[in-house]
Amino acid sequence: MKNSILILTIIFCGIIGKAQSIEKIVLDENDDLSGYYLAVKPQTEKIDAVLVLLPGFGQNAESIFPETKLHNVGYLNNILTIGFASGTKLYADKETQVKISIVLKDVLDRYEIENTKFVIGGFSAGGTVALRYAELCKQYPDKFPISPKGVFVVDSPIDIFKFYELLEENIENKYSQIAVQEAEWVTNLIKEDHGIPKDNIDYYKEINPFSMKKKYGENEKWLKDMAVRTYHDVDIEWRLVQRNQPVSTQSYLVTSELINRLLLMGNQKAEFMQSYKTGYRSNGTRHPHSWSIVDEVECIQWLKKIVE
Repeated sequence: MKNSILILTIIFCGIIGKAQSIEKIVLDENDDLSGYYLAVKPQTEKIDAVLVLLPGFGQNAESIFPETKLHNVGYLNNILTIGFASGTKLYADKETQVKISIVLKDVLDRYEIENTKFVIGGFSAGGTVALRYAELCKQYPDKFPISPKGVFVVDSPIDIFKFYELLEENIENKYSQIAVQEAEWVTNLIKEDHGIPKDNIDYYKEINPFSMKKKYGENEKWLKDMAVRTYHDVDIEWRLVQRNQPVSTQSYLVTSELINRLLLMGNQKAEFMQSYKTGYRSNGTRHPHSWSIVDEVECIQWLKKIVE
């Protein structure tokens, strides 16, 4: 039944596609990546909620919409969808926090929506940023413009300490050339920013949304009363065959621990959203690290329920 609803929604979105428009709202003409955001308004004048989407590392806002139909389904359900690229950051540092807040303040003023009617989600590093930003909104409610009802991550590395360790393991084990190249590039990026995480714990624990080792911080406590989802295409075979990466290297090991801790805190709105072989890029390439692992219709239904 759910698949039928999805098919019908996609067909309907295709029919009305010409009626939809993506508006580019420029806030800083000197910043080509983060100086603007994209908005897809719903088909009616009524806005029940706002869905904020963040792309992966270094991607622009335009990269979001070819990869998911969340904005299409939102269009039909009185949801304003915002796409924003926070920049070339793997985490929500001070600079990134400011950029997101500027956009959200503009959204609040421009569309006259309550600051509690927001859900924020992100793909890959965008999810890491979204998760910490959502925590900060609860941790420092007077300093941040919104009080989100929900947050979700799409195959995101949410623990910078663990992530860095896994990158080092990939380099050492040399499982695949692609994995080694990615790991070398990312570790250099992190080191050039604020050094190796374990050597600069005080800094990284403030921007890290979740830590497997509690001595590195327990920022997940700010999510105790929030709806939280982590999406993963758990295709172990693909990772082994295509990347020679075992389960121990996958981000879902960390996110499953996050969800477990939230459940232990009594958060019944914390969910591990597992799928299998649902990840495909817009060019048809099979890849579990893709926006498409999110069931768009079901996700918007979830959003509408939690913002009521």
